[in-house]
Amino acid sequence: MNLESDKRLNIQLRLDFSSAPTGEARQALREDIESLSVVYEPERPANTSRIMEEVCERANLKEALRQVRSNKGSAGIDRMTVDQLGDYLKQHWPSIREQLLNGTYEPKPVRRVEIPKPDGGGVRKLGIPTVLDRFIQQAVMQVLQRQWNPTFSQYSYRFRPRRSAHHAVAQAQQYIAQGHGWVIDLDLEKFFDRVNHDKLMGQIAKRVEDKRLLKLIRAVLNAGVMENGLVSPSVEGTPQGGPLSPLLSNLVLDELDRELERRGHRFVRYADDCNIYVRSERAGQRVMESISRFITQKLKLKVNEAKSAVARPQERKFLGFSFTAGPDIKRTIAPKSRERFKQRIRDITKGQGRQHQDDNGRTGHLYAGLARLFRLLRNARGADSPHSLGPTATAGRSVAPMENPTAPPRGTHRKWGLRVGCKEHGRQRPRSVVSRPQQSSLYWALKCILQIARPAILVPIVLA
Repeated sequence: MNLESDKRLNIQLRLDFSSAPTGEARQALREDIESLSVVYEPERPANTSRIMEEVCERANLKEALRQVRSNKGSAGIDRMTVDQLGDYLKQHWPSIREQLLNGTYEPKPVRRVEIPKPDGGGVRKLGIPTVLDRFIQQAVMQVLQRQWNPTFSQYSYRFRPRRSAHHAVAQAQQYIAQGHGWVIDLDLEKFFDRVNHDKLMGQIAKRVEDKRLLKLIRAVLNAGVMENGLVSPSVEGTPQGGPLSPLLSNLVLDELDRELERRGHRFVRYADDCNIYVRSERAGQRVMESISRFITQKLKLKVNEAKSAVARPQERKFLGFSFTAGPDIKRTIAPKSRERFKQRIRDITKGQGRQHQDDNGRTGHLYAGLARLFRLLRNARGADSPHSLGPTATAGRSVAPMENPTAPPRGTHRKWGLRVGCKEHGRQRPRSVVSRPQQSSLYWALKCILQIARPAILVPIVLA
């Protein structure tokens, strides 16, 4: 019985043409399998095997040097300042360029700096590279960003050119106006400190073929951290403080964006802050559970359960803004942001009777920054601009139009700048914003908030 079954099996194997294809059939089968495996891979540029030569081009290096100088920043472990970088490159750039092209350049460890978080939730650890390493990272980032930026999701707004927090807030406002009245507010716990190096390098290798660049990025990730004169190795995370870190963070979270798009969710991501908008609380709880599991298992990251929640958008803060309830969805300043602004004014003016000139300048900078951040609350100009997301009215709900975030706010020089022009004897005479010494800075802070809120009160009255 066994002999007959074995003979029958041999005959079947000889008649089974699909079991072991040879020649052109095998080649065609392998091409079909490979084509299926690369369907979901990111689009690779035409030539990524000689990116290091593009990094070392003169025009790219000049732009990188200009950016590093404009950003200024602290010195690294070698204590070289930004002002000293130009003279150093004049003497040593030929040897540095040769090391980059040979793949032998070794970045130095970063200097650990801790800064308090604005909400009082501990400290944020920064890694300050040396000025030379920042210059090289900037040159690499400029080349990679030109290639990678078109491949990122359109709902990712942080660390990308011609995108801002105003675009992200306006997109979220549109989702709410369309009837998605519940938000899954996701916050990743210590995101920059938990990035898996091997997984990150695997994603970079899918887009870059230049072995020298891959080795350089790996060396940047493993450069180590110097604290109290001792260097500790870096086994995970990307150092906050380097120009390359924001681009790598977008690459890590691009997988999350693609997963959300594949599931058909309406979301907005700004760095590690991700908001997903759904129509019901039950759907929000279900999405929260499944996406948290995806982040933990697939991305090897951790969701901050204390800061993440499923709630109404009016109960959450997104990039300093919140939203009103009712048929007309409007943007408002989040209560925490307003209190933080008041506290900064108190810290500046604490223990001072009349303000000194230095305090006048600091409060003036604070007012100008507040105006830039919240200028889309003051003005409806630019709703039809190609850079603006424009108004939306769906299911009887309307959205206040958004100002063009790329244009300077109107009246900045009159109300919010540090110097206010007035005509005297036919010429402009500059004066300080806080030019009246009898008024405290707290008075001007409250007046600033009133000027921001005034359009939100007067515009509905005028339209009515």
